[in-house]
Amino acid sequence: MKQKHVDYQVVPDPKLRRLEAAAFRPAQHTPMIHGLLEVDVSRARAFLREHKAKTGESLSFTAFLIACLAQAIDEHKAVQAFRKGRKHLILFDDVDVYTLIDRDVAGQEQPITYIVRAANRKTFLEIHQEIRAAQVQDVEKDLKWFQFLPDFFFRPFFWVFYWIGRRYPQMWKKFVGTVGITAVGMFGKGAAWGIPQALPTLMMTAGGIGEKPVLVDGHLALREFLSLTISFDHDIIDGAPAARFTERLKELIESGYGLYENEVEHGVSLPG
Repeated sequence: MKQKHVDYQVVPDPKLRRLEAAAFRPAQHTPMIHGLLEVDVSRARAFLREHKAKTGESLSFTAFLIACLAQAIDEHKAVQAFRKGRKHLILFDDVDVYTLIDRDVAGQEQPITYIVRAANRKTFLEIHQEIRAAQVQDVEKDLKWFQFLPDFFFRPFFWVFYWIGRRYPQMWKKFVGTVGITAVGMFGKGAAWGIPQALPTLMMTAGGIGEKPVLVDGHLALREFLSLTISFDHDIIDGAPAARFTERLKELIESGYGLYENEVEHGVSLPG
């Protein structure tokens, strides 16, 4: 009798992951434009390291990026516009930032969606504390409902949700936020860009961070650069306003926006 050699294994695909995959299907045909840029994050990263050395507390780099993103959008509201019907756009005052947070689900770390509401009205420290609190929340009870849903229901549900959301942006804002951010660079080292599947009008993808020498005040210095991808729905946002927004976002990140309040509270100096 011939002996069978098994050179593979079959592992379960988490239901939550299958749900998320179905959620992104309707957005595949959105005409996205992507801007890939390098942003000098040396000041912010040095500040976060100094803060940890003095206090022992690790501040969230993602929270810092959310604070910068929300402020830039607050100054350029058009980049988070939503189509309302065929002839109108709606501009929300609040910047609700959709992101993913790793949380324990049935003993496994899984990325769970979370929305930082009105991020443009919050300080960096408030956003940081909100994210840290969300990371330890028990979400298993909240996710029990979808365990009973059959997989074949996922795709038509999200197609209907997407269709309704395009006509009633208030509902879209409630469940998906107005903009999104994903930080894939935390899982690797070195410079690298990511191209996302975007559900909101605007999506920011934080890639890897790499070092390279640049001239600073006439001297060669080693600086840290974040690979950043800014993605826009081209049906709503044109190139010129997208470029102006991106330039402002870059300025905010490179200046260490929002870290000053933390400096006053903890006595940590903002590096040059």
